Amino acid sequence: MNITRENIDALNAVVKVNIAKEDYSDKVEKILSDYRKTANIPGFRKGHVPMGMVKKQYGKAVLVDEVNKLLQDALNKYLTEEKLDVLGQPLPKQQDDIDWDGDNFSFEFELGLAPEFSVDIKSKKAITHYNIVADDKMIEEQIERIQKQYGKIVSQDTVEKDSEITGTFKNEDKDIDNTVTLTLDKFKGKTTEKKFIGAKVGDVITLKTKGLYEDDHELMHALKVSHDDAHGLDIEVTFTITEINKRELADLDQELFDKLFGKDTVKSVTELKEKIKEDAEKQFVQQSDQKLLNDVTEYLVDNTKFDLPAEFLTKWMQVSGEKEMDEATAKEEYEKSEKSLRYQLIEAKIMEKHGLKVDFEDVKSNAKNMIKMQMAQFGQLNPSEKELDDIAARVLSNQDEVRRISEQVVSQKLLELYKEEANIKTKELSYDKFVKEVYGDK
Repeated sequence: MNITRENIDALNAVVKVNIAKEDYSDKVEKILSDYRKTANIPGFRKGHVPMGMVKKQYGKAVLVDEVNKLLQDALNKYLTEEKLDVLGQPLPKQQDDIDWDGDNFSFEFELGLAPEFSVDIKSKKAITHYNIVADDKMIEEQIERIQKQYGKIVSQDTVEKDSEITGTFKNEDKDIDNTVTLTLDKFKGKTTEKKFIGAKVGDVITLKTKGLYEDDHELMHALKVSHDDAHGLDIEVTFTITEINKRELADLDQELFDKLFGKDTVKSVTELKEKIKEDAEKQFVQQSDQKLLNDVTEYLVDNTKFDLPAEFLTKWMQVSGEKEMDEATAKEEYEKSEKSLRYQLIEAKIMEKHGLKVDFEDVKSNAKNMIKMQMAQFGQLNPSEKELDDIAARVLSNQDEVRRISEQVVSQKLLELYKEEANIKTKELSYDKFVKEVYGDK
């Protein structure tokens, strides 16, 4: 067997595999001999079928199968030994003239080669890492929400600004008939609120759906219609009030503190505020870190320049999926995935350069931490190591979960590296200001 490679350019190559008779003949003869021992052919006893007849009936199929196995093994071994960093998979060049009655065979494969490039994590312009804090306004709002949630419900005769109103939305033409409990602050603008203030049980209020809520999702849930039906819906609905209540705020006492956090964990309003601040800012760290990871990723993709074997990859995408694509669709798919592919190559280069690896212990440890947090949400605060190991084993028996957790571990390792190596500036601000600065004033 002989394998040669012709480099077309820095990103494309053709590998030629020549297979001679001596490479496969012994294996083919052995398989045919085994067939002869077991073949059931009318007119012959088992094991006494003439070899010529066995070859005539099975010879070509066995030959094709063995040559293909030999070809794939040889190609994979060659790529490994030559340490070729290929993208996608080798693509066999079209050959319509293979003479399977001959002794020697030649096959050609197109290769897409990974580009040579370097990555510089440190940007010239500093990337912002946000330190998001829970300000007094947020803490007070959270305390009020807690007091409402655990407060008493008191019946009212008429609707006031802070009432909870239960009633039924109806529109016969659109088959809308849905009972909900709502608060006036959810409506868009003050006009709708004014229609409700002073209303009593049994009153029917007519509303226009257009502009009723800021978000179509709110309208969708209120009317119990599909997302598509809610989008741009412009009809009149009636709302018949069946119940009006007000929530009296719960007292900020030890009974409430124990109910929220366990006995004697929090003993005063000051400690409550500190606890709310601490818990909120733990969650903010995750958002801040994800923002930093996204920003560094975007910087690296935009500023790490290299070419890709686009024509090869488009052709590979055309034939590698469950369904073969036409050329135009494959080109479109390649363009959609090019940015993701570029980052995969950049990520691999960074991990190699900095010796970052993900082993099974990393994945297992991450899985156990995730399980521990989930159990804590249901009040199981001190699970044993055996419990965690048993649950983790079940989780990690699912390959999709292993892949997902491995990706999380990679992100964590990269984030730690970026915090150390990237050009980062820290900016402290409240959550409201963070949302406004990062996502716009919504």
